[in-house]
Amino acid sequence: MSTKLGLHIGGRRFDVNVDDDFAPHLQEELKKDFNIDGNNELQLVLRSYIRKTHEIFLMEKDMNKLLRKLNKAAMT
Repeated sequence: MSTKLGLHIGGRRFDVNVDDDFAPHLQEELKKDFNIDGNNELQLVLRSYIRKTHEIFLMEKDMNKLLRKLNKAAMT
Protein backbone atom coordinates (compact mmCIF):
# COMPACT_ATOMS: atom_id res chain seq x y z
CA MET A 1 0.00 0.00 0.00
CA SER A 2 1.00 3.61 -0.32
CA THR A 3 0.35 6.90 1.40
CA LYS A 4 -0.06 10.20 -0.42
CA LEU A 5 1.89 13.17 0.98
CA GLY A 6 1.71 16.70 -0.37
CA LEU A 7 3.70 19.91 -0.21
CA HIS A 8 3.20 23.37 -1.67
CA ILE A 9 6.26 24.71 -3.47
CA GLY A 10 6.31 27.95 -5.42
CA GLY A 11 2.53 28.22 -5.25
CA ARG A 12 1.95 24.72 -6.65
CA ARG A 13 0.97 21.57 -4.80
CA PHE A 14 3.08 18.47 -5.31
CA ASP A 15 1.83 15.07 -4.17
CA VAL A 16 3.90 11.92 -3.88
CA ASN A 17 2.94 8.36 -3.08
CA VAL A 18 5.28 6.56 -0.71
CA ASP A 19 5.23 3.18 1.02
CA ASP A 20 3.11 3.12 4.16
CA ASP A 21 6.06 2.13 6.34
CA PHE A 22 8.15 5.07 5.07
CA ALA A 23 5.38 7.69 5.19
CA PRO A 24 5.55 8.55 8.92
CA HIS A 25 9.32 9.06 8.74
CA LEU A 26 9.08 11.22 5.61
CA GLN A 27 6.25 13.24 7.14
CA GLU A 28 8.39 14.04 10.19
CA GLU A 29 11.37 14.99 8.01
CA LEU A 30 9.17 17.25 5.87
CA LYS A 31 7.89 18.97 9.02
CA LYS A 32 11.49 19.74 10.04
CA ASP A 33 12.39 21.41 6.75
CA PHE A 34 9.17 22.82 5.31
CA ASN A 35 5.97 24.64 6.10
CA ILE A 36 3.55 21.72 5.81
CA ASP A 37 0.45 23.92 5.93
CA GLY A 38 1.57 26.70 3.58
CA ASN A 39 3.71 27.60 0.63
CA ASN A 40 7.46 26.99 0.43
CA GLU A 41 9.76 29.02 -1.77
CA LEU A 42 12.12 27.28 -4.19
CA GLN A 43 15.15 28.65 -2.33
CA LEU A 44 14.02 26.77 0.80
CA VAL A 45 13.74 23.55 -1.21
CA LEU A 46 17.28 24.00 -2.53
CA ARG A 47 18.68 24.72 0.96
CA SER A 48 16.91 21.65 2.33
CA TYR A 49 18.27 19.48 -0.47
CA ILE A 50 21.81 20.71 0.14
CA ARG A 51 21.47 20.18 3.91
CA LYS A 52 20.18 16.61 3.46
CA THR A 53 22.88 15.84 0.89
CA HIS A 54 25.51 17.06 3.34
CA GLU A 55 24.05 14.86 6.09
CA ILE A 56 24.28 11.84 3.77
CA PHE A 57 27.86 12.77 2.84
CA LEU A 58 28.86 12.87 6.51
CA MET A 59 27.10 9.58 7.26
CA GLU A 60 28.82 7.87 4.33
CA LYS A 61 32.16 9.26 5.47
CA ASP A 62 31.57 7.89 8.98
CA MET A 63 30.43 4.51 7.64
CA ASN A 64 33.51 4.20 5.46
CA LYS A 65 35.70 5.05 8.43
CA LEU A 66 33.98 2.36 10.51
CA LEU A 67 34.26 -0.18 7.69
CA ARG A 68 37.99 0.47 7.42
CA LYS A 69 38.34 -0.06 11.19
CA LEU A 70 36.31 -3.27 11.04
CA ASN A 71 38.34 -4.58 8.09
CA LYS A 72 41.56 -3.73 9.86
CA ALA A 73 40.38 -5.45 13.05
CA ALA A 74 39.27 -8.54 11.08
CA MET A 75 42.71 -8.85 9.51
CA THR A 76 44.48 -8.95 12.86
